[in-house]
Amino acid sequence: MSPAVSPVVSVVMAAYNGAGLIEETLASLQAQTFTDFEVIVVDDCSTDDTREVVRAWPDPRVRLVQMAKNGGPVLARNRGFAEARGRYIAALDHDDICRPDRFERQVAYLDAHPNTVLLGTAAELLTAGVVGPSSYAPTTTPALVAWLTCIENPLVWSSTMMRTEVARQLDPVTRPELLYAEDFDLYQRIQHFGAIARLDEALVLYRVHPGGVSKRFVDTMEAASVRVLTERYARLFDDRAERVARLMVLHNMAKRPVPDRAALATLGSALSVIQADFLATHDCLAHDIRLIRWETARRWGDIGRAGLRAGTVSLQDVLAVRPDHLGLGYAGVEALLWSGLIGGVRRARRRMQQSRMAQTAE
Repeated sequence: MSPAVSPVVSVVMAAYNGAGLIEETLASLQAQTFTDFEVIVVDDCSTDDTREVVRAWPDPRVRLVQMAKNGGPVLARNRGFAEARGRYIAALDHDDICRPDRFERQVAYLDAHPNTVLLGTAAELLTAGVVGPSSYAPTTTPALVAWLTCIENPLVWSSTMMRTEVARQLDPVTRPELLYAEDFDLYQRIQHFGAIARLDEALVLYRVHPGGVSKRFVDTMEAASVRVLTERYARLFDDRAERVARLMVLHNMAKRPVPDRAALATLGSALSVIQADFLATHDCLAHDIRLIRWETARRWGDIGRAGLRAGTVSLQDVLAVRPDHLGLGYAGVEALLWSGLIGGVRRARRRMQQSRMAQTAE
């Protein structure tokens, strides 16, 4: 490809100490059925052989950009966005893998839907060489994806493709102060310019490994996610926005058990308020509303079961504070009862241990 000709797609890949994995990622790009793209690898001062691997890669569409000093993935990506020449920008981390028809499918959708500004795809998990399903919603509509941004991060970053002209209007494209939740924040801000959507076919393999940022920087990611949702909830909850956001991040996004009935009640009430506001301010078809209610009920069921299994709430608590329109979740009463039994056994064990410790102390 001549440097004077702009490609359709610019792939932006931040890389840091990725020498052991980046070749497999680049090979997945070389296998794409859609070939009109460039790959901008932004090396963030790696201490391994990442730069040498990229320089030696036998594809002229791949070019290396080097950061002057290590600044983290957000600054590296923003540098890549600035270098992009394509009509569309595709995100891809150095350790994830694209299916061969990813770009072809996404470009076709974006060309056909000019009001869509960002498009993700479903993703599968790659763990120790084994491919497995993710926990994301299996079926989506643009309205459902938009709704899910109110309560969680609904898209895998490495699956997304956005319009470059829209990305240029975000200053910056991703905000450094929201490190490790910068993609979640981007999805919030880019919706002001148009729709976001997802192709429901798994066109990306998201690699799960101990070196991944989602494993190494959990606290930073959760704190940044709380900031993102606090901004989103300020209009609805005023001075309670941060508390609601924290509960949503810890117990819906991070799947941690609620500590008590009061927290569960606050979450249920907040879900009702947020969902009612969303439906009142967005044009949703009947099918959209069914999906939104189903996926929200599924999350409520998951939150309740986590608390039951941990023994922090009882089945009576879950049923007492359940908002009427959330139903019992997709698993039904039987699953909740079983979780309640598990939680009861754990509570009994804790009481026995506490009793033994008290007797020993005497």
